[in-house]
Amino acid sequence: MNIGMLWFDNDQKTDLSSKIKRAADYYEKKYGVRPDVCFVHPSMVNEDTLQRNGILIKTNRRILPNHFWLGVQDQSVKSLSSLSG
Repeated sequence: MNIGMLWFDNDQKTDLSSKIKRAADYYEKKYGVRPDVCFVHPSMVNEDTLQRNGILIKTNRRILPNHFWLGVQDQSVKSLSSLSG
């Protein structure tokens, strides 16, 4: 992912999946395409990689807690990941 959107959501009453869905809905409305990857701080999830609502969720320590970096994966990355698995 070369370009993305940074989203902040610190609502303590909302679960992670709902926060990502809200951010993805906004991203799609603004850019006209549905994001398929979201980077979050490792403290926000129990696994390094998981998937919710068609969005791959990856951890990265560079992302601050309560922030979400959403975007569309590079096609070359998608092709390589489909070959490996």
